[in-house]
Amino acid sequence: MANSDHHQHLPTPTLDSESSTLLHTLSEHGGYAYVSMATRAAAGDVRAAEAAREMAWEQLHSGPWHSVLPVWRDAYAMACLHVAKLHFAAAEFTDALRALDMGLLMGGPLFKSDLHAAVTKVSAKSRPAAARVSKQNGPNLDRRLVRHDLKATEMLGVLPPKSLSCKTVVKKSGLSLEGFLREHFLPGSPVILTDCMAHWPARAKWNDMDYLIRVAGDRTVPVEVGKNYLYPEWKQELITFSQFLERIRGNDSSSGAPTYLAQHSLFDQINELREDICIPDYCCAGGGELKSLNAWFGPAGTVTPLHHDPHHNVFAQVVGKKYIRLYCASLSEELYPHTETMLCNSSQVDLDNVDEKEFPEVQDLEFLDCILEEGDMLYIPPKWWHYVRSLTTSMSVSFWWSDYDSSATS
Repeated sequence: MANSDHHQHLPTPTLDSESSTLLHTLSEHGGYAYVSMATRAAAGDVRAAEAAREMAWEQLHSGPWHSVLPVWRDAYAMACLHVAKLHFAAAEFTDALRALDMGLLMGGPLFKSDLHAAVTKVSAKSRPAAARVSKQNGPNLDRRLVRHDLKATEMLGVLPPKSLSCKTVVKKSGLSLEGFLREHFLPGSPVILTDCMAHWPARAKWNDMDYLIRVAGDRTVPVEVGKNYLYPEWKQELITFSQFLERIRGNDSSSGAPTYLAQHSLFDQINELREDICIPDYCCAGGGELKSLNAWFGPAGTVTPLHHDPHHNVFAQVVGKKYIRLYCASLSEELYPHTETMLCNSSQVDLDNVDEKEFPEVQDLEFLDCILEEGDMLYIPPKWWHYVRSLTTSMSVSFWWSDYDSSATS
């Protein structure tokens, strides 16, 4: 594997120019063993490359994520690049791609451009195989992710009590930015924005399994397995996007352990999917900045429990349907937030099964709710509590942004 031929070479200009500086910094932080292994890895030693990656991985997991020295995140990305280069030279494209994805998921920013450029080159080599697989599935098989529409009775059967009986979120078509600012952003009032996504390539492409497998099938993504993050059995896994799609299609939502790609910055990782969406103009409201752009992909039955977020949120429904219930920020006390710091933005109340003795005030609280259809965007103001349930297989994108005041202080 160490004998790379000149045809199978991954160019890494940033790695070539920044290596010595990074290794010097790591030496100053006591990372002598890593520096020794990384130097041997750069010379083509595959065992040293794996050892360096293992050492950096241990540093990333030595304490809380925020306390990890940033230099070790760059060291992890560097080791992933060395591993990928050696796999690529040996024509082991799947292993190379996994190493690059791990670098993108866990590494620091220094080598991002090298990682993305390498992904493009490795994907071009491994894609013919993915294309062959989808052709073998035959032209007559239904390759859509969402294959049937729901009847109203089916929907009501799975929703929390009193759903769609109170006030529904107002819907507005083609609302101007000025109208959005005046009527919803400034007063902090939710709204469904329709007819804003017709120009997104994602609207036509993301319901097509073959397209998704072609552009992202071999990529490694983090998924959540279990009812939701408040349950003790909940866990996270790393699987390929193809494996994830197969789990979605084969999902039996009564099994109680759906697989969900939730709140993941997928679009920083997979450029082709990022090109399928556009940042809505509404996210300019308030003159702040976009804080995060996250993917929420999962089967029917996936639930995000009642919680609130600190930022403005435009939640765009690309494929499938979701039910969303909203409670005003002023009702926080009546929604019994968890007391521990990590979960203080999540409610103790399980809306699917409310314990009336323990949480007596919840039953009579006013809420807004809606069925979010394909092509709809929902504006959720900061600190508004929301519960989300996928009614079908669903692919959604959330855009979080801060307004000018909070972006100046955060």
